[in-house]
Amino acid sequence: MEIKILHFEGCPNDTPTRELVEQALVKANLPAIVRMVPIETPEAAQEHRFLGSPTVQVDGVDIEPARRDDTNYALSCRMYTTPEGKQGVPPEEMVLSGLRSAASIPR
Repeated sequence: MEIKILHFEGCPNDTPTRELVEQALVKANLPAIVRMVPIETPEAAQEHRFLGSPTVQVDGVDIEPARRDDTNYALSCRMYTTPEGKQGVPPEEMVLSGLRSAASIPR
């Protein structure tokens, strides 16, 4: 399993997101490679399907189901929708759900 955390330089949520992903991997008892991928140009945003910083993808699939078909790629901040409102770090349950979905796909 490969997890990419797409981000731009100076994003205040990239490190907390990485920590959250690493904690979720421990909780789910799943092995994975976690890569921080800097996005610096609009072309890179398009190429990597970057929906804002931070974007978490598990095996190339965005962890937020509602945004998987979104094509609004841009060098911007990303806000995740949670029951409490919007926040810059994805909710733990969204990360765990993305990990579980990827783990259940036969390789």
